[in-house]
Amino acid sequence: MNPHRIDYAKASPDGFKAFGAVYASVLKSGLAKGLVDLVYLRVSQINGCAFCIDMHTRDLLKSGLSVDKLALVPVWHDARGLFTARERAALAWAESVTRVADTGVPNADYQAAAAEFNDKELADLTYAIGLMNAFNRFGVAFRATPAAAAAAAADAAA
Repeated sequence: MNPHRIDYAKASPDGFKAFGAVYASVLKSGLAKGLVDLVYLRVSQINGCAFCIDMHTRDLLKSGLSVDKLALVPVWHDARGLFTARERAALAWAESVTRVADTGVPNADYQAAAAEFNDKELADLTYAIGLMNAFNRFGVAFRATPAAAAAAAADAAA
């Protein structure tokens, strides 16, 4: 495992607080927390952020998401019966926006998302996607240790 580099929240608390304010705004946006957590997980999977994948998986399990549904988040396209139309639209938008360098976020992707979310919801959803992309970059760049890995290391040391 790659060693942890710095604690970015302690190194620059004002920056971390600013991201926290965006997080708080998303929580108050009116979007369902479970939907936002699914999006956070999918974005983190795309970006390969172990810390965030671990955290959002745990959050979704604590909220009661079934293991069956959780296991199929990376392939939600092929598990339509498990995901609502709103969840599918949010996941598709999250993938397109996260992969912006490759997708350019085409009009068809925007129209599909806009058919399911009103303007405010779509803006808030995009804030959530942007926020998670930023946090993923911190987690990957500074090698944030996932809770599961920290627990395993503690058990091995005991």
